[in-house]
Amino acid sequence: MRLGVLDIGSNTVHLLLVDAHPGARPVAFASHKRPLSLVQFLDADGNINDAGQHELIEFVLEAWEFAARHKAEDLLAFCTSAIREATNGVEVLARVKHETTVTLQELTGSEEASMTFFAVRRWYGWGAGPILDLDIGGGSFEMAFGQDELPELAVSVPLGASRLTRDWLHNDPPTAKSVKELRKYIRHTLKPVVREFKQLGRANLVAGTSKTFRSLARIAGAAPSGAGPYVKRELHATDLGLWAQRISAMTVEDRLYLPGVSDARAAQILAGALVAEAALEMFEFPSMEICPWALREGLILRRLDQLIFDGPLAPAPHVGLGGAVPVPRLGANTGTAAPAAVSIPIPIAGRQAN
Repeated sequence: MRLGVLDIGSNTVHLLLVDAHPGARPVAFASHKRPLSLVQFLDADGNINDAGQHELIEFVLEAWEFAARHKAEDLLAFCTSAIREATNGVEVLARVKHETTVTLQELTGSEEASMTFFAVRRWYGWGAGPILDLDIGGGSFEMAFGQDELPELAVSVPLGASRLTRDWLHNDPPTAKSVKELRKYIRHTLKPVVREFKQLGRANLVAGTSKTFRSLARIAGAAPSGAGPYVKRELHATDLGLWAQRISAMTVEDRLYLPGVSDARAAQILAGALVAEAALEMFEFPSMEICPWALREGLILRRLDQLIFDGPLAPAPHVGLGGAVPVPRLGANTGTAAPAAVSIPIPIAGRQAN
């Protein structure tokens, strides 16, 4: 069956369609995305303004039609810290539902971390042993550790690359003082979290799962995405420290010439590098592997597990996207049935923190 997952993140909004069935790995069929930094639409009170809401609604409608046109059978739609932490987040979700009939499933930071870890475990398998997963988003930084499919501990801290860039790095290039102060803040924030993780034992594998980690690995010499998902990609702490220093002296325009750095992420790649550098140093690991699966894949795999228990094509037992009726114009415009709207229960770690 063809499944869709709609991810409303802090930096991009992304629809991924995969062909999958229980017992098989999901294979990407198509994707539709655009850069959309919702944090750039925040007003002084932390509200997402009308322009940002309009952009979001337009994309949700585009994504729904894209999924229907490509015959997706159901669609998971979720949002993370960008809307979760907005002052008017509840109102934004209500408006999206009213104007699109799509209910975005709001994930907590712990749920994000747990579902990403779930995908990482499925990718590496049981033979990997204890895994520490790190994921730097736009608004938050998720960490999870465990030996099973779900982590023993999942934590989210406000160290997203976009957030830190907005709050700390105001000059282009940033001043040495601002970089030094940001390094200090990152370490201060991570210190109690790292201490809690270390009480659980040491990981056999550290995995990085975000676009930030993929970009940093590419800058440091890892294979490009075109080489495929099965090429081993690593990010070494020594290379990371060197490149963090170099990037701190570069303008945003100069960073665009680095491999793997897009227009949307050039401004925030330094903040991401500083978080990654601090994490590897404080967890005391010399390197990490870059995992091709992350949150979207975790949610898809969770949906497949649900289908195994409920029957291959059984509808989800929970209210799908608020039980909404699909947008009427889909059938008229595409000649195809709209995807069934579903939501899934999100299992989380044994312990979690936001």
